Amino acid sequence: MSLKQLFSFVASTILVSATGVFAFGAENDAQFAPNLITDRALERTSYQQAGKYDPRFDVKADVVMVYGASDAVVESLPEWREKSGSKIAIMTGVAWGGYGEYLDGKFDGVDHWDDAQVKADGSRMMHDAATPYLSPSVSFTNYLTFRLRKLVDAGVDEIYLEEPEFWAFTGFGDSFKREWRIYYNEDWIRPDSSLDAQYRASKLKQSLYRRALDRVASELKEYSIKTYDRPLKIYVATHSLLSYAQIQMVSPEASLLDLSGVDGFIAQIWTGTSRFGNFYNGVFAERTFEMGLLEYGVMQELARGTNKRVYYLNDPVEDNPRYDWNDYKTNYLCTLVASLMRSGSHYYEVAPWPSRVFLGSYPAGSPDATRIPQDYASTLTLVFQQLRDMDQADVAWLSAEEANGEDSPVQTGATEGIGVFLADSAMFQRANPTARDCAAPEPNDPLRPTANELNSLNDFLGLTTPLVKRGVPVDVPVLDNAMRFPHYLDPYKVLVLSYDFQKPFSSGLHPVIADWVARGGALVIVDSRKDGYNAARDWWNSHEENAYVSPIDHLLELMGLARDQAPGKYQYGSGWVFVERKRPAYYCRSEANADEYRKLVADAAKTVGIDFKERNYFLKRRGPYLLASVMNESISNDPLTINGRFVNLFDPKLEIQRRATIRPNERAWLLDLDRVTAPSPAVLASSCRIESISNRADGAVVLDVTSASDIVAITLLKLDAQPQDVFVDGVKAENVRWDEETHTLFFSFQSSGKGTIVVK
Repeated sequence: MSLKQLFSFVASTILVSATGVFAFGAENDAQFAPNLITDRALERTSYQQAGKYDPRFDVKADVVMVYGASDAVVESLPEWREKSGSKIAIMTGVAWGGYGEYLDGKFDGVDHWDDAQVKADGSRMMHDAATPYLSPSVSFTNYLTFRLRKLVDAGVDEIYLEEPEFWAFTGFGDSFKREWRIYYNEDWIRPDSSLDAQYRASKLKQSLYRRALDRVASELKEYSIKTYDRPLKIYVATHSLLSYAQIQMVSPEASLLDLSGVDGFIAQIWTGTSRFGNFYNGVFAERTFEMGLLEYGVMQELARGTNKRVYYLNDPVEDNPRYDWNDYKTNYLCTLVASLMRSGSHYYEVAPWPSRVFLGSYPAGSPDATRIPQDYASTLTLVFQQLRDMDQADVAWLSAEEANGEDSPVQTGATEGIGVFLADSAMFQRANPTARDCAAPEPNDPLRPTANELNSLNDFLGLTTPLVKRGVPVDVPVLDNAMRFPHYLDPYKVLVLSYDFQKPFSSGLHPVIADWVARGGALVIVDSRKDGYNAARDWWNSHEENAYVSPIDHLLELMGLARDQAPGKYQYGSGWVFVERKRPAYYCRSEANADEYRKLVADAAKTVGIDFKERNYFLKRRGPYLLASVMNESISNDPLTINGRFVNLFDPKLEIQRRATIRPNERAWLLDLDRVTAPSPAVLASSCRIESISNRADGAVVLDVTSASDIVAITLLKLDAQPQDVFVDGVKAENVRWDEETHTLFFSFQSSGKGTIVVK
C-alpha cells in the first residue's frame, strides 16, 4: 500500500513541528509497533448502534452495525455512511426484534403469535413488554429473509444475526409442539416431565435455530449474488457456550460451524455474562475476570482452525443500568484484559451501544446518577483505538522473572497445553426437572451436585476455576470439534473430560480421543457415572443388548479399560488415562478439594513432560504490549511487579512508569516502551483515530485524525526532539508534557470530532 493510499482520508489536521527534522516514510507500516494507522477495510473493530447518527458516540471503528431491519433503518443508512466514514453493516435480532407486523399478521395475513416461546405455566417468554422470544418457524425465517433483502437492496454486504436464543425452560407453545411432531414423529411431550424429555426438547431447540440461520444465510447470499453479483457476509452474534449453559438458554453454538453460509461470529461476552456468580472454595461470588477468560477461551476454540472470523465483544456499561461508574469500569477492565489474553483473534466489537456509554447517566433512576467521568471517557476512546493494533506475531505467556530480564530457567512461561472439554450439550441439561431429579439432598455428596451448584454450572467450573486461580491459562476445546476437524486435539498434552454435565453427540468422537491418547496424550476423566441425564435416550443406550450406563463407559472400553474402571492411572498406547470417580462440582467446595484436583492435573502434566507451574497471576506479551492480571483467592496475595519503561493505557494521563505494580484483583494493559519499534515520529497511543501521519516541508509532522466529539482527546507521540509549543485550533495548549528519557510527548484537548494541532 502506498503512502498516498494509506493517508488518503483526511478529516482534520494535527501539525507537529520541533527543533529536529522527523523522518517519515513507507517504513511506518504494519511491521512496526505500535501501528495505529490501519485501513478500515481490515474491519478490526466495530460497534452496534440503533437510531440516528450522533457524533458524540461515533468512536470511529472500522465497521458500524446499524441495528434493525425496518424501513426506517434502510432510510438511515446514507447518513451513517456519509458522517461516520466507516463501513456500514446491519445487525438484527433473530430470536426477537421489532417484528410486530409479522406477529400481528400484517405481513402475510396470518396471526403468528403462536410462534412465541411459552413457559410451563402457559405465559409467553417476553424480551420486553411487546416483544416475545420466538420459536423460529419456517414462516418466520421467510419473513426475516424478506426484511433483510431490503437491506441488501440498500447496498449492505454484511449482516449480523444476533442472539439465536431458545430458553431451556420454554417449549410449551403451539409452534414448538408442531416442530416436535415433525422432528420426532411423535406427539409432543412436556419438557419438564422427565430428564429425557428435557434433553430431547433442548436438542430440538438447537436444531430449529440452526435451521433458521441456515435458511436465512443461504437465501440472502443467493439473492445478493444473483441480483447484484455482490458477495454477502453473514455473521452470528452469540453469547459464549458457557454463558448460555449457565443462564439456561439453548443456541446453535458449535453446530453453526457446519453451515457454509455463516462466515463468523461475535463473541458476546461482557460484564453481564462474566459476572455470573459461582462457587469456589465454598464461597459464592462474582469472579468476572476468571469467567471472562473461560468465556473468551471457549469462543476462541469454537472457530480455531477454520476460516471463520471471531470478534470479541466488550461492553463498558452492560445491560443492567443500576450500577455506578466504578462498578462498570472495574468489571469492564476484567473482561477487556481477559479478551486480550485470548490471542486467537484480533477483532473486537468495542461497544454494543456507545450511546448508552457516552450519553447515559448511572446508576439509572438514582439522584446521584452522573454521565461518564471525563477521564474515563478519554481512557475508553483510547482503548477502542488501540484494539486495532492487536495483530501481533510476538505472543507469549511470561513469568515475572522473564518480564524483568532475570535469569531463572525454572520460572518461565505458564503451564500451557491443558484443556477442559465443553460441549454444546451442556445447554441441554439445565432446566426443570434437572434440579428435582439431579441435585444431591445433602451438600457433601461427592457424586452429586447441590441445586446451587447445578444452577451456577459448577461442574464445568470445578474443572477450570481451580486451575485459573493458580495462573494456569487453561483452554476450553469444544468437544464436538474433535470429530469435526482433523488434528483439532494436537495442541494439547493434557485434556480433562467429564460427561456428568454434558454428553457427546456421537460415538465417533471417542476413537478420535482414544487415538490422541495413544499418541502420547494424558486424558483426565472426572466422571461419577451417576448423572441422571445418562438415561436420556441417545446413542450410548439405544441398543439394549449393549447399553452403556454412561457414554464415558464407551470411551473407557475403547481404550481397553472396564466400563466401571476404578480410580487410578492407566497406560494406553504411548499415553495415559487418569480416572477419578467424583462429580466435578466437588472440587469447588473447599481449598482441600481444589488442591486434590490440581494434584490430579499436575500428575497428568508431569507424566507427559509438562512443568506444572502455579502462581497468582497471568502475564502475557502481545508485541509491544503486556497484559497482566493478579488473582485473589490464589496461592498468595503478593503483587506482580515489573520493572522497565511502561505506559499504562488505563491511565488518562499516559504517564511514563519505571515500575508497574499490579495487586490482587487488579488488571493492567501496558505499552512496553523498550519494545517499541516504530521510528519517530510515531503515535504510541491516542483516543483519536489516526487517519495519516506525514512530514511537512517546514519540519512539521502532520497527523490527520478523527474522534468522537465532546471528549477530552489524549495522545502520546514518540518524537526525535522536544517541541517548543503546542497549539490547538490556534490556541496554545495548556496540558502538554515532554519526557526526555523516552522522547515522548503527551497532550490533550477538547475534541469536537476534528481539530488542528500545531506543535512548533
